[in-house]
Amino acid sequence: MRAIVVEELGGPEVLRPAERPSPVPGAGEIRVDVTVAGVNFMDTGSRRFGPPGVGVPFVPGVEGAGRVSALGAGVTDFAIGDRVAWVYAYGSYAEQLVLPAASAVPVPESLTDETAAGVMMQGLTAHHFVTEAAPVGPGDITLVHAAAGGLGQQLTRLIKLRGGVVIGLVSREAKADVARAAGADHVLVSTGDRFVKDVMELTDGEGVHQVYDGGGETTFRASLSVARRHGTVLYYGPLIGASPVVTMRELPNSVKVCYPVFHDHIPTREALLARTAEIFELVGTGQLKVPIGGRYPLAEAARAHRDIESRATTGKLLLLP
Repeated sequence: MRAIVVEELGGPEVLRPAERPSPVPGAGEIRVDVTVAGVNFMDTGSRRFGPPGVGVPFVPGVEGAGRVSALGAGVTDFAIGDRVAWVYAYGSYAEQLVLPAASAVPVPESLTDETAAGVMMQGLTAHHFVTEAAPVGPGDITLVHAAAGGLGQQLTRLIKLRGGVVIGLVSREAKADVARAAGADHVLVSTGDRFVKDVMELTDGEGVHQVYDGGGETTFRASLSVARRHGTVLYYGPLIGASPVVTMRELPNSVKVCYPVFHDHIPTREALLARTAEIFELVGTGQLKVPIGGRYPLAEAARAHRDIESRATTGKLLLLP
C-alpha cells in the first residue's frame, strides 16, 4: 500500500510517497482502508520536529475516515465494511491504517467520509474550547483569532449556537467574508497585536469574556490586554513560533489562562462516542458546517503542507488516497 513517509525532519519536501507492506491489526485493533485523511496545522509541526514519542521514519497524519478491512483478535464493536472515523491515530497519510478499535467511531450514513474526516480534529477541538476549557454563555463576547481558518470557523459556529457574540480576526481582507459567512458578528483585519484598540472600542472599553488565541507569542500579550475582568485567554499556539512566557503577577484583570489538552475532552471511549455523536448530529442537522478548503491526491501531501503554512487557505484541507 502507498503512504507518505517522513524519513528526515524538515520542510514540506520531506513528505514523500513510498510503498509499504499492508499493515496487519493486532489484538484490539482494526485495519481501515483510508478514503480521506485530514490535514491539520499540527501535522506541520510533526514534520519539522517529529511526533511526540515517535521516531523517524514515520507516516504523518492523525485524522481521517474510511472502511474497516480487517479485525484484530477480540474486536467486537466493528465489522468488516463498517464506515469509521478517527482522530489522533498517527499514520493517517496512507491508503491503509491500523489503529486501536477504541479510537474509532462509527460514521452515520447521513455524513460523507469527507465531512466525517473534516470535523473530527477541528470539531472536537472547538467543542472542547467552548464547552469545557473556556465555556461560552449567552451574551458573552468572544475574540476568535484566525477566524477564517478551519478551526476558527468551527469555533465561530459553536459560539453562535451557544448565544455568544464573535469578534473574528483575519490576516487579510480576502478572508473577511469567510469569517462573516461562518457567523462572526464583527470582523477585524489585523496581524500581530494591532487589534487591541478596535476590540476595546467594540466592547466599550470592557474587553471580551473569552479569547481563543492560536497566534503564538506575537499575539498572546495583546490577547491578555483585551480580556475583561475575570475573562479567559485560551492559548493553543505552541507550533507557531516560541511559546509565551509570563509571570503570574503580569496577568491583568484577574484573567484566567488556559492551555487546553485535546485528550482531556475525550479521556474515555464513552466520552469520545458522546462528543462525536453530538458533533455529527449538529453537522447532520445543518447547524454546524464543514467547509472544505482544498482536496489533494495523497501523493501531493507536500503541496497541501505548503498551502496550509502559507496562511492563504480557508476551511479544511483533505488528502484523498
